[in-house]
Amino acid sequence: MTNIGGMDTISSVLDHLKLKGQDNEFAINKHGMVMLRGKVYFRNEIKIIKTYRFEGESDPAEKTIMYIIKTYDGHVGYSLDAYGMYTNHVNDQFADLIKSMPRIA
Repeated sequence: MTNIGGMDTISSVLDHLKLKGQDNEFAINKHGMVMLRGKVYFRNEIKIIKTYRFEGESDPAEKTIMYIIKTYDGHVGYSLDAYGMYTNHVNDQFADLIKSMPRIA
């Protein structure tokens, strides 16, 4: 997991996605399904195309992983997750979903 091309902050990556029309925020529900604008996507309908990890050197609360996701029908967007003690996915299916999602190399 790396930050690429000068995009070393969450806001710089979000700005880049917005310029490309890909600033859709995917929600992951407690059943481990990805949702975008009310549509549910199952594991076999989505892929992680890029991952960014932000270390939060100046603010530990910024320890975040951003997953760039592409759906089978062409939507591209992101999902954010804090990690370590700041995670907001303690008892849901988020980790299992992320582990099972195929990645585009």
